[in-house]
Amino acid sequence: MPEEVLNRAKCRSTSKFYDFGRFRVDAAKRVLLRDGEPVLLPPKAFETLLRLLQEAGQVVTKPELMAAVWPDTFVEENNLNQCVSILRRALGDSPDGTPRVETIPRRGYRFVGPVIERDREGDGPGSGAPPAGTGPPQPERRSASRGRPRRVFALALLVAVLGPAVLLLRRSHAPPPIRSLAVLPFENLSGNAQEDYFAEGFTETLITNLARIQSLRVVSRTSVMHYKGSRATIPAIAHELGVDGVIEGTVLREGSRVRVTAQLVRVDSDSHLWADTYERETRDVLELQNEVARSIVREVRAKLTPQEHQVLNRARQVDPESYELYLKGRYFWNKRTQQTIPKAIEYFQRAVDKDPGYAAAYSGLADCYSSSGFSYDLASLAPIEAFTKAKAAAATALQIEDGLPDVHNSLGFIKLTHDWDFAGAEAEFKRALELDAKLANTHHWYAHYLIAIGRKDEALAESKRALELDPLSLILNTHLGWHYVMAHDYDNATAQLLKTLDLDSSYGLAHWYLGLAYEQKLMYPEAIAQLKRADGLLGRHLAVEGDLAHAYAVSNNEAEARKVLDDLSRLSRQRYVSPFEIALIHFGLGRKDEGFDWLDRAYRERADLLVYLKDDPRLDPVHTDPRFRDLLRRVGLPQ
Repeated sequence: MPEEVLNRAKCRSTSKFYDFGRFRVDAAKRVLLRDGEPVLLPPKAFETLLRLLQEAGQVVTKPELMAAVWPDTFVEENNLNQCVSILRRALGDSPDGTPRVETIPRRGYRFVGPVIERDREGDGPGSGAPPAGTGPPQPERRSASRGRPRRVFALALLVAVLGPAVLLLRRSHAPPPIRSLAVLPFENLSGNAQEDYFAEGFTETLITNLARIQSLRVVSRTSVMHYKGSRATIPAIAHELGVDGVIEGTVLREGSRVRVTAQLVRVDSDSHLWADTYERETRDVLELQNEVARSIVREVRAKLTPQEHQVLNRARQVDPESYELYLKGRYFWNKRTQQTIPKAIEYFQRAVDKDPGYAAAYSGLADCYSSSGFSYDLASLAPIEAFTKAKAAAATALQIEDGLPDVHNSLGFIKLTHDWDFAGAEAEFKRALELDAKLANTHHWYAHYLIAIGRKDEALAESKRALELDPLSLILNTHLGWHYVMAHDYDNATAQLLKTLDLDSSYGLAHWYLGLAYEQKLMYPEAIAQLKRADGLLGRHLAVEGDLAHAYAVSNNEAEARKVLDDLSRLSRQRYVSPFEIALIHFGLGRKDEGFDWLDRAYRERADLLVYLKDDPRLDPVHTDPRFRDLLRRVGLPQ
């Protein structure tokens, strides 16, 4: 930075005021006002604004800004970019629609628009005083202060008499407390995209901590992740998600230190209610996450139960390497593909090997193994192997910490699909909802349970509740369509799945279930086309191919059905193929005896889809067969 620029900046009076539009900056108090009300800014964002105002209309280069805002400290350019982003959200655009802070490509930034620089606070809009340098001479300060003692006494008396009334008036006009929040993905300021998992993990944990507050509605992770890197405005995002407030922030990890900046925006007034910066050692990152959550809860005036107070004030230190492995596991788990789940298992396992007392990592293992054994998800292991490992991981997690709702949810799913312990499954789901009634995935899997035992209206209500909590989740949107299929409501199933594909036309699971719905509507060409599309998108999914063969069979294309059947039979000698799918193909071909033989094999292997025997419409033609009723009895389903 040139010496003359530094000297010019130092010579600027810190007692000055800068007025532009509805805003005023008080340089001495370090505060930004809009219509007289404070607009909270992080300290570095305020310093950036002040520097731009001091050179209003002139280009301030990035090196100049960084030297002024972070003197004697080396920072990445992303830090400056984040400050400018915060300022643009706080200031909005000029009346003509142009941004107040203009980017000058490859150079820096410029503040655009008229700025009035003043030496006295009384000057400016609404003050009744003319701009500096105009109007009659001002009286000397000592003459203006001669009556000060008398005025101070009168003011004190007025406050004593009217103070309570004024306080009540202010309270009556106070904005309502924020009751719903979206935590946008925290930005990774490292400049290295491979560090995204750290920022995403921080975001997910903050969402989890806030979601446990019963007086708050917090949008789930999968919905907010749609806005990662989005250029949508805060009001637009809030409108889409239906929330009162939005949290956004940044994460920067440098060596063993973590620095987090967070801010809260009230949507109805588009005002910044709060902003702060935190810095901790990595081993204290769990306490850091709780501290940020506590600050947000305080600012939105959320009511806490004693148990919620305890949760937000309880955090253990974590081994930094184990925490890093856990975050990588969650990162790959959240991608939820057959390729990423094995990577997630590897990282979670390494995390518990490093720290055997890390309950959250065991919870991650339980989730991964449960998905690996579920045919309509990411089946890659035989159910007995997958669910046995999932159950062991969940049990270990609960031994360490019983109050983890995700683990009780996983146990409920295991008891449903593997143990066929229906009463135990419901107890686990209810325990999970008792701990966190806003866990979307619990409502989702509880809906699976209700479908299995025939409580279809309740199942659809739970599935819709899950979607209210996580409206942009593709898997929840898709499974609502599947629940409609299981409820034999094919028109609503088709409508819901087409709506899901409007969100993402390349989502294979939605094409799969749409194929199932079309088949029940006797739209066989459309069903086959959707199932083929799903198989291509999912990278050859054997359960999809089994359903495709069934569609071929019921549409009188026996040759294609037998071709797929032979292929699956050959593959079953190399990897796991669900006998349930083989049974469906035989039933579609009209081979009842072979179909029941394969269902018996599915029973011996505890195939997960057997719990939906009563509901799968493809088995409707054999419901009256005594062998079917006997199988219901053996699985434990109501007759």
